[in-house]
Amino acid sequence: MANMLDECSKELQQKCMQNTEAGSFLMHEIKVLEEARGIELPNFLSHTAFLIILQRRLKQVSNIPVELAEKFWDYTRDVVVRVLMLHCENYPQLQSSTRRAAQNVIAKMKEQSIDRVREMLEMEKLTDYTCNPEYMKTWSALMTQQEAFTQQLTADWKPDSTTIDGYGEVELGHLREIEYPMLVERAFDLRMRITAYWKVVLQRLVDCLALHLLFNVQNLVNKKELEKEVLNELMMGPHSGGIERLLEESPTVAHNRECLNKSIILLQECKNSWILDMFGLTKNKREILKIAFGN
Repeated sequence: MANMLDECSKELQQKCMQNTEAGSFLMHEIKVLEEARGIELPNFLSHTAFLIILQRRLKQVSNIPVELAEKFWDYTRDVVVRVLMLHCENYPQLQSSTRRAAQNVIAKMKEQSIDRVREMLEMEKLTDYTCNPEYMKTWSALMTQQEAFTQQLTADWKPDSTTIDGYGEVELGHLREIEYPMLVERAFDLRMRITAYWKVVLQRLVDCLALHLLFNVQNLVNKKELEKEVLNELMMGPHSGGIERLLEESPTVAHNRECLNKSIILLQECKNSWILDMFGLTKNKREILKIAFGN
């Protein structure tokens, strides 16, 4: 499970990195700010624009945690069925019902987990909130680069690109074509806020998913959901009569019983033969004594 979660976290981060192009730096944010433009103070960042970008990012990665939940429960199903089949090895008449019960229980839990993951994604889309101090720390560190970025953008010698920590080298030419310089500054602030908050969102998604899956596996064992489903399948299922099937002898047990009965018969015959031999030997001894002593 740890490997699955690590792979999920890496895939989430890589998918976000793929959507960041140096040649169009801040253009997506500028477009969203223009779409969400309203009557507001110029020094206030649009909350609507922030949510639009956040929701789009979540939509792009929404399939990754869902696929993790599916993969996890498929793996759990295979392990549980394999263990149950080992325990039912001497009762082949119950194996099909037990396997079917295990698959039914885990299918239900898999569906519940998928619904829960989608619910977590919808909650993240609803609003932006965190009490994690790392958000402000990361955002503040990123914003320290804004002054140098603005100087490079407005410099008379017009450099083609500049370097920003976390993004590497980004081009500047397309940003000089923006009519309102204040819009570029707001877009820079929006990008840094999204970057800082996105780290919190990804960590929260992976952590909550891990806790949810572990909690449900614990319930699978402690609440005896599997045991209930097995009994229900045996007693109430379409192929009921499990108790009668339980009392039926398996081929292995029947073979062992037959061998044991044959061994008992052979031992009984040996015992009878031994008694007859001993009786005959005793009778011969008596006749020899009579002849010797003349009695």
